[in-house]
Amino acid sequence: MKLAITAAVFLAMLIKPFSLGAQSTGSPAEKDFISGGRVEITLESGDYNIRASSDNRIRVRWNEASARGLRVKVTTNGKSADVRVENTPRENFHATIEVPALTDVRVRLTAGNLEMAGITGDKDIEAKAGHLNISVGSSNDWSDVDASVTAGDLHAPAFNAAAGGLFRSFTWKGPGKYRLHVHLTAGDINLLK
Repeated sequence: MKLAITAAVFLAMLIKPFSLGAQSTGSPAEKDFISGGRVEITLESGDYNIRASSDNRIRVRWNEASARGLRVKVTTNGKSADVRVENTPRENFHATIEVPALTDVRVRLTAGNLEMAGITGDKDIEAKAGHLNISVGSSNDWSDVDASVTAGDLHAPAFNAAAGGLFRSFTWKGPGKYRLHVHLTAGDINLLK
């Protein structure tokens, strides 16, 4: 009997850390969230696709083959959530992040490629280097838009704007209720319909 209890305690100790670790080191990491909340996303270098989920959950999936040492953390608190992807591998890292379709999103990316589509709400996106492809839908959805690139190209067909070179930016005001802020130090910004 004593051996069975000891074995059960030992097994419980093994299972508990494993299930906690699966939240942060497995693929996917996910949490329930609410529609209409705000998600802050902090990303180290990589290739990312941020898109709307089919439900009210936040999910992060990544390619396992290149994810040694990767840390993914998803935390929620009421109408706020925080997603962090750290210790990304130097090459060929790709992750998909899903958030509810109606969500305000703030993204900070060290470097890499970012695709965002299908999400309605305020967007505040900044990156040091890379390519940003943001689907913005109709220009009528936006009240205030500002986009800038220190060195690179800025294409915004949704707002009839395009520029390339150094220190390029534009601002736009419209009838909508959402705010869009995009800044990139070096690379290309595409704000697509």
